[in-house]
Amino acid sequence: MSAAESASRAAADRVPLRNRLRAYVALTKPRIIELLLITTVPTMILAAGGFPSWWLIIATLIGGAAAAGSANTFNMYYDRDIDAVMARTRKRPLVTGEVTPRGALVFALLLGAFSVVWLWLTVNWVAAALAAAANLMYSYGYTVLLKRHTRQNIVWGGAAGCMPVLIGWAAVTGSLGVAPFLLFGIIFFWTPPHYWPLSMKFKKDYAAAGVPMLPVVAADTKVARQMIGYAAAMVACTLVLIPVAQMGWFYSVVAVAAGGWFGAACIQLYRRTAAGTSRKLGAMKVFHASIMYLTIVFVAISIDPFLPW
Repeated sequence: MSAAESASRAAADRVPLRNRLRAYVALTKPRIIELLLITTVPTMILAAGGFPSWWLIIATLIGGAAAAGSANTFNMYYDRDIDAVMARTRKRPLVTGEVTPRGALVFALLLGAFSVVWLWLTVNWVAAALAAAANLMYSYGYTVLLKRHTRQNIVWGGAAGCMPVLIGWAAVTGSLGVAPFLLFGIIFFWTPPHYWPLSMKFKKDYAAAGVPMLPVVAADTKVARQMIGYAAAMVACTLVLIPVAQMGWFYSVVAVAAGGWFGAACIQLYRRTAAGTSRKLGAMKVFHASIMYLTIVFVAISIDPFLPW
């Protein structure tokens, strides 16, 4: 064990047990997991054409949360050097010393193994395999290969965040089809207009850490223009889902209205960038609107099967 590792371990040992447990939970990024799981239950309801068994839902959520927590923990483990540079992430457990790097890595591996075994034993092998793939896509594909090396990092890396809908569908049906891949597409195209506004706000952080998020290496107008394109593709997926999954009037109305509302938010951001009002872009309004949009659409998906046409 190196001197740095010994010092890190000694510092972590001095942390009270309650604080250490809280730090391990923080490694999993609970708020991100919460957002991912919001999409899982509605997908399961749509796949079942009603409400699946409570046990199946709970088992799927436990496995999905463990897989996402594992990937997020590995992300913090690998990114602890740049997290120390960025003001937004300086209080993360591996930066503060509340958790040692070795402890975080072991925790990530155990969570990942548990998620696969759990889903295999309690749900089915398809869901387990998809959870393992999602973990690998985020832990290695995004964190190691993409994040520090390409401006398209969040576009392709965001595919890992789309996997919960495939896992949820497979948990109910044991297979996949066109409908779950349209749900995948909704989240895939949603990710850039969701994450790039956050990157706009913290572009100095990302620049200091050497992470080439698109807002760091491209003009705000270009970023906002691309956000409009991705938002349009996202809305298109929500509309194509109507005939494919035989969605009813409630979802159809919500998909059109919510899509128009969020698209308008992206267009307004573009107009502000074009006008040069860089200090008052309101990028975080679009970020928060994106979370509201995804929640609204998936709540509509969960309600629609219970309503008459």
